[in-house]
Amino acid sequence: MKIAGTLIAIALVIAGIAGVATMTATPAKPVTPPAAPKKPLIQVAILLDTSGSMTGLIDQARTQLWRVVNEFATGKRDGQTPDIQVALYEYGNDGLPAEQGYIRRILPLTTDLDKVSEELFALTTNGGSEYCGQVIDEATKELSWSMSNDDLKVIFIAGNEEFTQGSVPYKGACQRAIAKGIAVNTIYCGAKQDTIAVEWNDGATLADGSFMAIDQNAQVAHVAAPQDREIELLGEQLNTTYIAYGQAGSAGAARQNAQDANSKINASANVSRMVTKASANYANSTWDLVDAKKEGKVDVEKLDPKELPAEMQKMTPAERRAYVEQKEKARTEIQAKIRKLDDERKKYVAEQMKNQPAAASTLDKAVVRAVRSNGTKKGYTFQ
Repeated sequence: MKIAGTLIAIALVIAGIAGVATMTATPAKPVTPPAAPKKPLIQVAILLDTSGSMTGLIDQARTQLWRVVNEFATGKRDGQTPDIQVALYEYGNDGLPAEQGYIRRILPLTTDLDKVSEELFALTTNGGSEYCGQVIDEATKELSWSMSNDDLKVIFIAGNEEFTQGSVPYKGACQRAIAKGIAVNTIYCGAKQDTIAVEWNDGATLADGSFMAIDQNAQVAHVAAPQDREIELLGEQLNTTYIAYGQAGSAGAARQNAQDANSKINASANVSRMVTKASANYANSTWDLVDAKKEGKVDVEKLDPKELPAEMQKMTPAERRAYVEQKEKARTEIQAKIRKLDDERKKYVAEQMKNQPAAASTLDKAVVRAVRSNGTKKGYTFQ
């Protein structure tokens, strides 16, 4: 009996050891890290009436683009700054084909803000018929809108003629837009009490947007601030950190310089552009090696030397990497200085504006007000 009991005990010990060994040998299941939250997206389609009376509207769009983008950049959802895409249409211009409704899609949704500015400066006006319903419908159907209900999708249409013109009724067009989650904001260039404004207001109501009336010929007053000159100088230094590469390099750098020159026609636009260039929304990875490396689109050490600028072609792979990292570090430092100065500038301008008469309603104010209203409904907060 003692021998049998001993054997049983030994067997139990062996079984226990085997069980422990089995447990030890079983690999632990890998722990899947939580997925990073999807970066929010703001998509904006701007539909501009370019008929003969809209020269002032186009001028406002040109000079106020950067201020509007800077306002978008203050938006956050779940603590994240959104990516921004802009599309551009013109309508109501007799220089456009009648069979296409006097409508032209100038740009699809893009993050290339310099290209948006370039196209705005290329616009000309000419008398025509303004088919608002048709251009809203085309923007709704043609553009690559996000499928996510969380993303902010908005159309802005600006003009001053009857909203009812053309073969596509605005009511149906606005309803089709909001069915896709695209809010339609209408900007009437004229007095809010005008009879024509009624339909513009109705279009915004149908598509959960905002209606605004502006003075398209008003000049936006610039408040000169002590920080302006330093921001401009830092903006010029910023351009020395860009490295044009590949087939798109020279054209991209030339476009950047051209839009810097265009912004200088207006003091407020010039400062606003430099602030935009200091933000995450000004990215040029299609032609700038620093942005392309940062976004993981290229391996600097493996690029064909022919793709590189002359000063980098004889560098070793390690020297290339160090050179790009040096430019990236310099850019980050300059951008931080611009943002700090801009914060100081905003406080100064706010104080100065307290003693100024109320300014006329202009395109930038209308767009900013509507985006804040649309965005709040989507969970965005703005500074």
